Amino acid sequence: MNGVMILAHGSRVQSTKNTINEVVEMTKKKIGDIPLEIAYMEFCDENIEHGIKALTEKGVTHIKVVPYFLFEGIHIRQDIPEEIEKILKDYPGVTVEMGKTLGVDERLADILADRILN
Repeated sequence: MNGVMILAHGSRVQSTKNTINEVVEMTKKKIGDIPLEIAYMEFCDENIEHGIKALTEKGVTHIKVVPYFLFEGIHIRQDIPEEIEKILKDYPGVTVEMGKTLGVDERLADILADRILN
């Protein structure tokens, strides 16, 4: 079964976590019954390992990790893949696919323009 883990950077500030949780709830409404978990790279209990565990407990064997990051920096290219590789040693039969960052997208430009003009 396929599942999704939305991966955010993480913060010690609770309002940041509240914001991503709201975005995740909106996303759940749009994708239907695909199992989805939020995970954070650092500063939060709901880390990458927690997300993988929660999804596998739901029967997920293939996880698409969708980074809630703007850019493909060192975390996306190196840190996160290395951490996932280590975690997967404890989850034989589970595969992970990295999705794209938010990156360059006309919809982000629309949001930015809206913030400027309103």
